[in-house]
Amino acid sequence: MSKYSFHKLSMSLLCIVPALMGQAQQTQPAKATKTRPNVIIIYADDLGWNQLSTYGNKKVQTPNIDAIGNGGVKFTQAYATAPICSPSRVGLLTGRYQQRFGAEFLVPELQSVAVTDPELIEKIRVDAVARKAVAEKVDTAGYKALRKGIPESELLIGQLFKQAGYATGAIGKWHVGEADGLQPWKRGFDYYYGTLTWGTIYASVQDPNILTKSYHFHTAQSKLTRREGSIQITRNGQIVEETAYITDRIGEEAVGFIDQHKQDPFFLYVPFNAPHDPFQAKKADFDKITSTTDTTERIYLAMIASLDEAVGRIVNKLKQEGLEENTIIFFGSDNGGASYTNQMSNAPLKGGKLSHFEGGIRVPLLAKYPAKIKAGATYDYPVSNLDIFATAVQAAGVSLPADRIYDGVDLVPYVNKANTARPHETLYWRNGYSKAVRKGDWKLYINERNNKVLLYDLASDPGEQHDQSAANPAKIKELQTALKQWEKQLAKPRWPSLRSEVIGELADAGYYFPI
Repeated sequence: MSKYSFHKLSMSLLCIVPALMGQAQQTQPAKATKTRPNVIIIYADDLGWNQLSTYGNKKVQTPNIDAIGNGGVKFTQAYATAPICSPSRVGLLTGRYQQRFGAEFLVPELQSVAVTDPELIEKIRVDAVARKAVAEKVDTAGYKALRKGIPESELLIGQLFKQAGYATGAIGKWHVGEADGLQPWKRGFDYYYGTLTWGTIYASVQDPNILTKSYHFHTAQSKLTRREGSIQITRNGQIVEETAYITDRIGEEAVGFIDQHKQDPFFLYVPFNAPHDPFQAKKADFDKITSTTDTTERIYLAMIASLDEAVGRIVNKLKQEGLEENTIIFFGSDNGGASYTNQMSNAPLKGGKLSHFEGGIRVPLLAKYPAKIKAGATYDYPVSNLDIFATAVQAAGVSLPADRIYDGVDLVPYVNKANTARPHETLYWRNGYSKAVRKGDWKLYINERNNKVLLYDLASDPGEQHDQSAANPAKIKELQTALKQWEKQLAKPRWPSLRSEVIGELADAGYYFPI
């Protein structure tokens, strides 16, 4: 199914007029039947494409996550729509390129704090954009007054499933809007538990069973002892004091949601904050990692092992309740691995999080759909995290509005080889001055600030080591034209990038910036 064919889906299950006015969840939901599949989307945070054992990681085993792909399909060329947290999540939740409605940049927290790390301040200062912002004394009061997040004119996947009669839950990292009206419990989710912004500490360093090694921007202000301000845990808007390891708690909350709604169709979104920094692990998980003697790396790997255990609890709950065969499970990541932390590498891919090189945007993606996808499939054509949305709504028979473009495709016919074409002939990325486009196996990278134009043939050079621009001016022109045509469809960013997300050479050179 092409991305435009979604416009033709039946409107019989959804009263769309109020929805288009941003009031979808006020409409009386339809009654779903138990024969319709449950849908679970599990999203990791900063998990690199090669960080699962099914993708080749030999330092830690992830059997529970791997089993999702083993029981369904593993995608070898899956892409996020952004190399940074919240824009990628916006695309996932709306099924649309987030730039279409101005959600191009990171959604910063309402209760942001000043940067105090001298080294970080200096790194920001050398960046031209950040230096200009400081020199002009950006009106931070006016900036904070902006409603930053997914605009209410957009329909989130939770709203659509709720309208179709599903019980809906979101458990974990939100990071797509915390202003009034933009929170998950106002955007179609019956139940929410987690952090509204970038994430949180995993546990207090005062806990003797917790090992902590990494101190980056986020952890400096929290002092790693308690959750305050933007890193608080909330349950449907109420602050929750937690002492347990947060990855465990997210898994437990997901199991509890399944238990409560096992009699009726449900949609469950589980965006873990692991393995995003701060690097904190349970001592028991740390002790199981014997593949390295580096303490910080062991903590990082232990965090991935803990993530795998939590996913295992969710999957095992489905088995216990007899729901496995009638449940679609997706497992993905919001962007490439954060190689700037020096605790992981996306090699042989170039770069990492913050970069539009392959290491920043290529991600792991697994899906299990027993009713439609045979176990053990591998799919090698490029796909997008936007396709998670499209595949989920198509499988559940959820109706979509006809007044907007949806950019994902239903992957089932492609995986089953009923459709042998590429799901996407062209994929696009843009975060301010940094842009990229992939058409077929050719990829064009553009850094307008540094006047960089690089061309790669990903079929022969997936690591982007050999720039082909000098020998292929016609191909550059072709891809530039495609990118410009796409950009004509996009909206102006709804909020500025106050803190410069330095995407490109600076990130790849090892600079660390607040994300």
